[in-house]
Amino acid sequence: MGIQTPTLVLNQRQAKQNIQRMADKAKQSGVRFRPHFKTHQSAEIGQWFRDVGVESITVSSLDMALYFANHGWQDITVAFPANPLEIDKINELAGCTQLNLLVESEDIVWFLEKNLERNLNVWIKVDTGYGRTGIPWDAERLIAVANAVDQTKQLQLKGLLTHAGHSYGYRTKDQVKALYQDYLFKFKSANQRLVDIGFDQLELSLGDTPSCSIMDDFSDVDEIRPGNFVFYDLMQLNIGSCNEDEIALVVACPVVAKHEERSEVIVYGGAVHLSKDFVIDQQGVKSYGGVSLPQPDGTWGPILSNCFVSSLSQEHGIVRLDKATFETIRLGDLLMIIPAHSCLTVNLLKKYVAPEHQEIHVAKI
Repeated sequence: MGIQTPTLVLNQRQAKQNIQRMADKAKQSGVRFRPHFKTHQSAEIGQWFRDVGVESITVSSLDMALYFANHGWQDITVAFPANPLEIDKINELAGCTQLNLLVESEDIVWFLEKNLERNLNVWIKVDTGYGRTGIPWDAERLIAVANAVDQTKQLQLKGLLTHAGHSYGYRTKDQVKALYQDYLFKFKSANQRLVDIGFDQLELSLGDTPSCSIMDDFSDVDEIRPGNFVFYDLMQLNIGSCNEDEIALVVACPVVAKHEERSEVIVYGGAVHLSKDFVIDQQGVKSYGGVSLPQPDGTWGPILSNCFVSSLSQEHGIVRLDKATFETIRLGDLLMIIPAHSCLTVNLLKKYVAPEHQEIHVAKI
């Protein structure tokens, strides 16, 4: 493959299968599939979603929205609180695509009403338990913000949006299923409070990869927005969101040193390549990445048991191996590291090598 430095290796066939499966699931539930493109950040991979009928997307920043708008996407939700300091960019985007923003305060509603040059849709961000952003599902402020939007001329209230990021902290399918029922109840309850005062045409949007992968029926909402599912990763495997065979991305890392006394090798692949995200498995082992070996066709083999990335510094990765595997590894070999969190890893490395394809680049934003 000619790899000399830490490199994203993509299984294109598996990624496309992941996309098709999630698109089919959304279709069967009769909901809009608005995938989150922050995971792959690539116009070319975005086309694979178009190939299964996707027309609406989610991104995490205005710069990413502009990148995909320039590649023909005409319905984009920025799933991040509207930033008043970027109002010029908001106006630029609103002129070239159907832009959907998140609001969670009256202050941002009035700011947008005063400074927007064009009409746009907004979604009220609802916190159903994650505790990051959004109006708590049972807070009175929800009604105040909805009423504020209703009083504007520039803003159209599209619906309520939530992200159950706390699902990433679970480790069994049953736990994720129970969480989904809990936050769906809270989400629908928040919506009912608005229906009771006359907001009866609002849509409901949710999207976390564990829930969207494990659950099958989304008929209680109007759209789903998962992102990580396109590649999956070690974290999703530990949760139960995917099988090992469904992981579509690894980082090829060269072995640069061996330490027999510790049964460890050092790879060129540190925090600036893999991120500092980690998982803790059911045995309490902390891992910054799983380990597999390259295959002749450019892909990778099964995840090796008792082998994992145990520590990261800026450029170094310390990989603990079982004795038998350690003895087979030579300086200059590649280890295929399954990232703990593929979204962050892609954002750091910015380019894929697909064995069955040419290089695929990530947006430079």
